[in-house]
Amino acid sequence: MALIPFKQFNIERFFDEEWIKSIEEETFKTPKIDLYETEKEITAEIEIPGVDPKNINVEVGTNSLKLEAKKEEKKQEKQKGYFKKEISSGYYKRIVALPDEVVKEKVDATYTDGILKIIMPKVTKKKVTKIKIK
Repeated sequence: MALIPFKQFNIERFFDEEWIKSIEEETFKTPKIDLYETEKEITAEIEIPGVDPKNINVEVGTNSLKLEAKKEEKKQEKQKGYFKKEISSGYYKRIVALPDEVVKEKVDATYTDGILKIIMPKVTKKKVTKIKIK
């Protein structure tokens, strides 16, 4: 049986702000989404609290929805003497396949109380005409 060397937990590194910031910049959060449809439209409700609408980017393809959003950190004041600081900046990213084709030019989006609501009208399907062969 081989021995594995013990690495002591480095408490200074654990609380090093630069180290924590480097981890936050490399990762992103996957926002929760409710996706539902009716006969005429597909609706997506995406939970991204604390994000300024200017920092939300939505791209709609005929069969996909892509969201990217950045939550800016409020300016940290040195005088406050933080004991614990958990509220920080964040980056949200999500790509979802849509169950049907949508009209990209008619998509509407609103942002209220941390919920981004995107309404995407479906492409109207032409009915197929059956022909009887004589």
